[in-house]
Formats: sequence, C-alpha cells, structure tokens
Amino acid sequence: MDFTTIRYETQGSVALLTLSRPDKLNAINSVMIQELHQAMDKAESDEEVRVIILQGEGRAFSAGFDINGGTSQGDITSKRKVLTEDFNIIMRFWDCPKPTISAIHKYCFGGALEMAMACDLTIASEECRLGEPEPKFGSGIVALLMPWMTGPKQAKQLLMTGDDRVTAKRAYEMGLVNEVTVEGQHSDAALKLARTISALDKTAIALTKQAINRSYEIMGMRQALLQALETDVVIETTETPESREFNDILERHGLKEALAWRENRYAG
Repeated sequence: MDFTTIRYETQGSVALLTLSRPDKLNAINSVMIQELHQAMDKAESDEEVRVIILQGEGRAFSAGFDINGGTSQGDITSKRKVLTEDFNIIMRFWDCPKPTISAIHKYCFGGALEMAMACDLTIASEECRLGEPEPKFGSGIVALLMPWMTGPKQAKQLLMTGDDRVTAKRAYEMGLVNEVTVEGQHSDAALKLARTISALDKTAIALTKQAINRSYEIMGMRQALLQALETDVVIETTETPESREFNDILERHGLKEALAWRENRYAG
C-alpha cells in the first residue's frame, strides 16, 4: 500500500505503524485516520503478524488531532461525523484482536494520548510529555478513557486543568504507561516487548486480551465512552460569549494570543 501520512512495515511477527507527518508533529488528520484503518486491516489480516506497534516519526509521537481540519462550531451533524471518526480510530487499537503497543516520545497530546491509552501497552521515552489540553481550546475529550485508566481523582485533575506537561515518570505512576526508557530507546523497548509476546501462544494471548477488555465492557465502559462522545459534540457546537471571543482572537491573532487572553482573564 502507498501511504502518505504513515509508514507500514513488518519485522518478523511484528507490524510497525509509524505516524509520518513530522513537519506537523504527526498531527492526526482525516487522511491519516483513513490510512491507519487500512494499515490495521492489513496487520490484522496478516497471519504472520502477532503484535502491532504504533509509533511516531521525527521530533514527537503526535500533537493530537489536527485542529486545522475541523468543521464550523455550530454544525452539529458535521461535527458529530468528524468526532465519531476520531473516536473510531482511537478505539480501533482497543478493539484489535491482536496485542497493540504504543511507543511514545517527546509529545503525546489530546487524541494521540487517547490512542496510546487505547493500546494494550505503552512504552514512553523519559523526555515525553503527555496530556489532554482540549479544555484550553474550549473542546471536549473524544474518547474519555482517562478515568478508566487512572481513576476519577487523577483524571479530573488532568482533564479539568488541561495539563499537558505530565512527565513520563508521573504517567507511569498513574498507570498510563507500562515502562519508561532512556531517551530514544522507546521503540527498541516496544519491539523487545512485542517479540516477547509473539513467542507466546497466539490464541491464549488473543483470548486473554478479549477477556480483560470484556471486563471493562461489562462495567459499562463502552456506553460511557459513547456518552462522552455526545458530550464532546455538545461542547464543540455550543456557542457562548466566551467561546466567540476566544475564537475571534484565535482567528485574528493565533492560538498563543487566544490562550493568553483566557489565562489573563480568568486565571487570576
């Protein structure tokens, strides 16, 4: 397959999916979403592939969903369609019948963090910074996985402050990351882990993943995530005086000025 926003390769029994928009910090746009689905189809149907690794090319894993590819704030139908597509690619890694591993470095924000959380295991380079800054932009969380990974207290602190400077060590302590490596060794560590898993019984691994995921489904995770998706649609299509002013500054002066306006007006 000829991809333009990702790279697909195999190393023995491991498929490597690499986000490849390095000039945009691997921001996830609609083309990348489509290509990730195609790559996942390929990896899932390949009998030789036993584990899938998701990683990023260049300076960062990913800055999250590309905010330049959005739709108008008030268009509920279009916004729901876009957010549902975002939701589906995140959950693709959770629902994959084969083990999935995310190898993250430098920046892992927003939807990219949700995608990393949806993978079965996550390896982080020690310099990585994580977070979901969407509330800073007046946006919601597409797939509200955080509470299921960390518990409500930790999730509320991260999501209600828009903290996007969580260290890899802190993420490990919170249960978002399985292992922290020295800088630049995250992909090698993920590959080593993938090969360990590949050496085990394929059916046993698949059914174990299925059983663990089903426990969360029984607890209502899927329904809760779908409800959170609808909440995100409401957040991103509701216009208020605050959102109008923020978006006006964003359009005229850029994101940095818009964020500064919000911080200066309310943080004090």
